Amino acid sequence: MMWQATVLTLYPELFPGPLDASILGRGAAEGYWALDTINIRDFSDNKYGSVDDTPAGGGAGLVMRADILGAAIDSAPRNDRPIVCLSPRGAPLTQARARTLSEGAGLIALCGRFEGIDERIFETRDIEEVSIGDFVLAGGEIAAMALIEACVRLIPGVLGSASSLGEESFDGGLLEYPQYTRPREFEGRAIPEVLLSGDHKKIAAWRREKRREITRTRRPDLLERFAKDGPIRRDKNKEPER
Repeated sequence: MMWQATVLTLYPELFPGPLDASILGRGAAEGYWALDTINIRDFSDNKYGSVDDTPAGGGAGLVMRADILGAAIDSAPRNDRPIVCLSPRGAPLTQARARTLSEGAGLIALCGRFEGIDERIFETRDIEEVSIGDFVLAGGEIAAMALIEACVRLIPGVLGSASSLGEESFDGGLLEYPQYTRPREFEGRAIPEVLLSGDHKKIAAWRREKRREITRTRRPDLLERFAKDGPIRRDKNKEPER
């Protein structure tokens, strides 16, 4: 079954955008995945196409209406796909979650705008809130693109070679080791000799150590978790475990 992403948005013209370029675009053209959009304004109940109203209790900004969003969400075929709302209050997006989503039928991404979304839509629909970082954007569209890209590149066949995914950042719980290529020397800095030695055992040991070193320096929280729980074990049919 083809992996299918449906995006509910006020700005369908933003899509596919970068999702149509490079390996992602090629993956879509070759039938590994597909994208469609639903314009939330199509479900407006007024001639102006508005989808929001002032917040109950007062306050700045406008809030997206639950009745209009409910109609838009219900129009999307579920096909066992989770509904994901991109929100700064959501659970942080992880490589493990992206991998699990990539192994399913796809996803339905809800992109909020304005001051927020009427809470009743979360109370009446099974919606997972996901955050791509501790910052606020004008809307959920860029976050939805990031989520979809994170999933699509993990679909078997999209990258061409499964080995390309083997030792990336977060794979096994650590950040990726440094990469080098030609020229052999650049502005007085040479490629580490071990990488030119042809000794695969030494190269593997060097890369393992560099992964730990970079993780220790840049993401000590990941290293602490790695030391406590060990590397992530992947099973193609299950959520990655530790």
